[in-house]
Amino acid sequence: MPVISDSVEALKNTFRNHASGVCIITLLDEAGNPVGFTATSVTSLGATPPLASFNVASGSSTWPSLCKATWVAIHTLGENNQQLAVKMAADHTKRFLDSDWEFGPKGLPIFFDATSVLIAGIREIHAVENNAVVIVDVVEGLSGVEQRPLIYFQRNYLIG
Repeated sequence: MPVISDSVEALKNTFRNHASGVCIITLLDEAGNPVGFTATSVTSLGATPPLASFNVASGSSTWPSLCKATWVAIHTLGENNQQLAVKMAADHTKRFLDSDWEFGPKGLPIFFDATSVLIAGIREIHAVENNAVVIVDVVEGLSGVEQRPLIYFQRNYLIG
């Protein structure tokens, strides 16, 4: 294996070669409007108690709302959700223009075509440089349509 001396390039190279599941995080801004983003950093922290985490850049359009939010919905995505993943990673002003979502538990925006949705309360936000780790308490879930997973690999969405 060749050595990559530049630490930034080493990190990018490693995670380009590591497949990640694709999720959508949704929440409400202070005015009660839906906001959200595509995330590939969602993970379970354990079942006792039921905790999960995800990462977010502090420069993202959702960051100001996330800092003030109480609840989030974590949507897992499958093979039928690639366009949703792309939309939620694009222009934040166009993410909720379509009629593919509704307000659900805790008043959160829910995309019902997802493979599942976790409703979670924000427990802690740990700022680290220009990013943050968000830890949430899962309080309930919605079971969607089972399908092959949508993954992110080599800067592309693929079906697992």
